[in-house]
Amino acid sequence: MADVTVDVLMPYYGDPELLRAAVRSVLAQHDPHWRLTVVDDGSVDLSDWFAGLADKTNGRVRYLRNPHNLGVTGNFNRCLELVEHELVVLMGCDDLLLPDYVGTVRRAHDAAPEAGIIQPGVVLIDGAGNPVWTLVDAAKRWIYAPRKRRHQKHGYQKRGWLMLDGEDLAASLLRGDWLYFPSLCWTSAAITSVRFREDLRVIQDLALLIELVVGGQRLLVDDTVCFQYRRHVDSTSSATALAGSRFTEAERYFLETAESMRAHGWRRAARVARRHLSSRLFALTLLPGALRAPDLAAAGTLARHAFTPSGGLSRSRRRSAGTA
Repeated sequence: MADVTVDVLMPYYGDPELLRAAVRSVLAQHDPHWRLTVVDDGSVDLSDWFAGLADKTNGRVRYLRNPHNLGVTGNFNRCLELVEHELVVLMGCDDLLLPDYVGTVRRAHDAAPEAGIIQPGVVLIDGAGNPVWTLVDAAKRWIYAPRKRRHQKHGYQKRGWLMLDGEDLAASLLRGDWLYFPSLCWTSAAITSVRFREDLRVIQDLALLIELVVGGQRLLVDDTVCFQYRRHVDSTSSATALAGSRFTEAERYFLETAESMRAHGWRRAARVARRHLSSRLFALTLLPGALRAPDLAAAGTLARHAFTPSGGLSRSRRRSAGTA
């Protein structure tokens, strides 16, 4: 296997104990070909704790504090400026690597260097680290994730892997984003060619993926389980979903993307983006709870998003958005 190092970049703005657990999971990797960079965006200063790791890691752990708060998207883009090695992971500061994560993605890259994005196998844990399974994750796995028997491209089926690209991949992700973004491993050439959009708070990961797919990047799916993704009820995406603001952002993004897919000649992907069925179904599942809230504004946003593909926009406004 080629001597390739994995840059583990960890934007940090949360719970220091969960961060320490995430860092320890990197230190516990069986494969030593990694370098960890934690970028603190204004949380409790942990420089003393990281200084204590210096002798144990031979300089493979860096702790940087932003001089002022950049916000989630800004800190993600700051991390991209720090990429130095061939493979890159933008790991959540509360997620955990299983001991063979680095070895798994390095083997996958060695066998398929043409893949700009690698999705390894993921298991779900809750805030306390216990196994968890949600309706969202069931939909990701059983409804939206492509079935291997339907995709025989590029000859990777025999390896137990799946390679996807082009309009097939774009339409699949726009139908329902079945990837786990913090677990993805990227080639540095792919991930540093783009930036996270500052105008998006929740759906910026999908926007970045679609931009890369349109640019010709391929995705390799490896079922080897090596990452623990933490589901939080009080996460930013959950809070914005319950407030309805997530769907205002999603509506704008999907209408915009439908037009860009059409302009790119990917009409099937454009139709999927215009319908954005999975986002509408998600809004529908939240509607009963929103109807019980004192303020019904969020319920109105959820209802509009759930019951009309264009979120209740007038025909003239849909035409101006390129979706009539």
